[in-house]
Amino acid sequence: MLAVLVAAVWGVNFVVIDVGLGHFPPLLFSALRFLVAALPAVFFVGRPKVAWKWIVAVGLVLGVAKFGLLFIGMSQGMPAGLSSLVLQVQAVFTAVVAMAVLGERLGGVRLLGMAVALVGIVVAGVDEGSGGPLLGFCLTVGAAACWGVSNVLTRRAAPPDALNFMVWVSVVPVLPLLALSLLFEGPSRDAEALAGFDWGGAGALVYVAWISTVFGFGAWGMLLRRYPASSVAPFSLLVPVFGMSSAAVLLGESVTPLRWCAAALLVGGVALTSLSRPQRPGTEVPGAVVRGGSRVARTRRAGRTAEA
Repeated sequence: MLAVLVAAVWGVNFVVIDVGLGHFPPLLFSALRFLVAALPAVFFVGRPKVAWKWIVAVGLVLGVAKFGLLFIGMSQGMPAGLSSLVLQVQAVFTAVVAMAVLGERLGGVRLLGMAVALVGIVVAGVDEGSGGPLLGFCLTVGAAACWGVSNVLTRRAAPPDALNFMVWVSVVPVLPLLALSLLFEGPSRDAEALAGFDWGGAGALVYVAWISTVFGFGAWGMLLRRYPASSVAPFSLLVPVFGMSSAAVLLGESVTPLRWCAAALLVGGVALTSLSRPQRPGTEVPGAVVRGGSRVARTRRAGRTAEA
């Protein structure tokens, strides 16, 4: 139930982002989101439990690049429901980057899943290109790529406390995003948005910062610590289901037959890519590791038994 709740929170988050973009410029909104997520939580989660290089790297890639591109893409007209779907291609980017950086091998099932997901992206692109802003679509795909890179960085960091890590990561993007907002969106536009701060903008900020980020990642991290990742990860496939459904109900977004086809291909491809186990270089072939220890260990035990 908690995993389904987190998926629902993350799915509805895209609708809330769309609402928030009606109150703030995209880069300013992203900066405020991380500012609210970091304060005052940073004073209660304790000191960082991983090296600063990982916090800074994930903060820049995930906070500045991924969310910056996503918010700009949605401000350019990318629908909230479709955004929740297209971002799931991050699983494909994660697998590719993990292969290049971590040396993970892509088995046949994962390659098939990646191919299916990419076909889904092409179908979604055709649908969006025929009736929506193609630039927003491309920026969202770029956001998914940045998310894939940040996933691999997070894996390398191996934070023991997901909430502690996410709160400290949220500190990093604030100043870079504010600087980019002043540079590209302009001080006058930012000042006008802050001067017109109202309950709608406040509600959007609270949701994306505290509910989606602090609660969402904290609960997800707790689930990953208590249960096998293979049991928890599939629930993330519910995010686009909640995202597209809530966007249709709350924002009146239409879901075309071509978009449903893209959704089926993307979710199916991501499922194959995410749920199949990667194989690292040097991993024994199936059967080499058996019950009671590795083949080498069994041979050594057999030798000691013979000597006895």
